[in-house]
Amino acid sequence: MTSAAYVLHSRPYKESSALVDFFTAQGRVRAVLRAARGKVGSIARPFAPLELELRGRGELKTVGRLESTGIPLLLTGEALFSGLYLNELLIRLLPAEDPHPVMLEHYGLTLQALAAGRALEPLLRAFEWRLLDELGYGFALDRDQHDQPIDPTALYRWQQDIGLVPVVQLQPGVFQGRELLAMAEADWQTPGALAAAKRLMRQALAPHLGGRPLVSRELFMTLKESKRD
Repeated sequence: MTSAAYVLHSRPYKESSALVDFFTAQGRVRAVLRAARGKVGSIARPFAPLELELRGRGELKTVGRLESTGIPLLLTGEALFSGLYLNELLIRLLPAEDPHPVMLEHYGLTLQALAAGRALEPLLRAFEWRLLDELGYGFALDRDQHDQPIDPTALYRWQQDIGLVPVVQLQPGVFQGRELLAMAEADWQTPGALAAAKRLMRQALAPHLGGRPLVSRELFMTLKESKRD
């Protein structure tokens, strides 16, 4: 069976092969790519649309055929680190061989937007939110835990498995109702909405990342600090 695919990560395996994590219509799969130092190895790079055929029935499959189906997307600077962040999220959060065709399509469109120079933060927040929703971890942004409409003048905190909980007093990590409503509409012109969305997505992703920091996030922060220097 052939499938549209993207390379998420690749590392050397045995003498001349590579162990590659692919994102496909059948989900995230890991496969051995033989002769990885040859022509086929040059095709197997991140951010390039591919057509993949796998062989084998076990957990670790073998690449039977791998072909390019388009021009590799050129990501540089912060867009490159953003793309690596998306890949790391998918590797860490997607269960193996759990199909998510909608997520695959959204991933491809997000890469295209990154390559086109679109604003990074809205793209990253939209991807994080779609991923959480696809995995069954999504929650309403316009209604609280009691299914009451979010009050733009009220304060809320996010709680795992519950959603948004009204709070009376200002405390660390809370969100203003108007920020949550702006997120629900993807209205990034509302002051503070993007920053609040970043905090909320970090809170919502953290329980599913197992406490291990994201390497791509640390690299991204190092890049920003070097630019300030």
